[in-house]
Amino acid sequence: MDTHEARSDAELLKAALAGDETSFLLLYEKLKGGIFRYAFYMTNSIAAAEEVTQDVFMTLLNEGGNFRQERGDVGAFVFGIARNMIRRVKRRERHYQPLPDDDAIQRLAASLMTDPEALQRKMIYNQAVEQMRATISSLPDHYAQPVILCDLCEFSYAEAASRLGCAVGTVRSRLNRAHALLARKLKPLKNPETGIQAAGTEGCVI
Repeated sequence: MDTHEARSDAELLKAALAGDETSFLLLYEKLKGGIFRYAFYMTNSIAAAEEVTQDVFMTLLNEGGNFRQERGDVGAFVFGIARNMIRRVKRRERHYQPLPDDDAIQRLAASLMTDPEALQRKMIYNQAVEQMRATISSLPDHYAQPVILCDLCEFSYAEAASRLGCAVGTVRSRLNRAHALLARKLKPLKNPETGIQAAGTEGCVI
């Protein structure tokens, strides 16, 4: 096994800050997908997500010396940088582009519906996906982020809490509230009690 690949994220960051380009590229490859996906859902814009992802890693090279392992892992540190940049992007840009079709969004929409006849089901399903795109991005950040992390990126409650800097109970509470808001706003919803199915820990890794 390559000695670089066997290193932890913290070790890769330390080496990258010391000028090891290979370590930086490995860390970038490990984290970029999750950062992009999170930024994409939060901003509803591919261009903004690309900008955030690039700026996050430039900032990491400049401010990575502030990372303290006792406060959390590198993923959480990088996620914190991304959150701050997304806030700036949102303040700067108020116009969002619609999200393209995404399997996670479709699963989320499907879990908020009943099971009508085939044709009606397809019509309602398509409408629900369209509504889900706009509705997720319209939620306040403190509700949108648990939905994105737990439902779309499939983080556990503990992982989401680590990245959001709050208690697991707070994540659960905000997620429940977010689900209620989504159910209320989605017109095709026929059975709000169904809720959104619990997510696992697979998916994007921030």
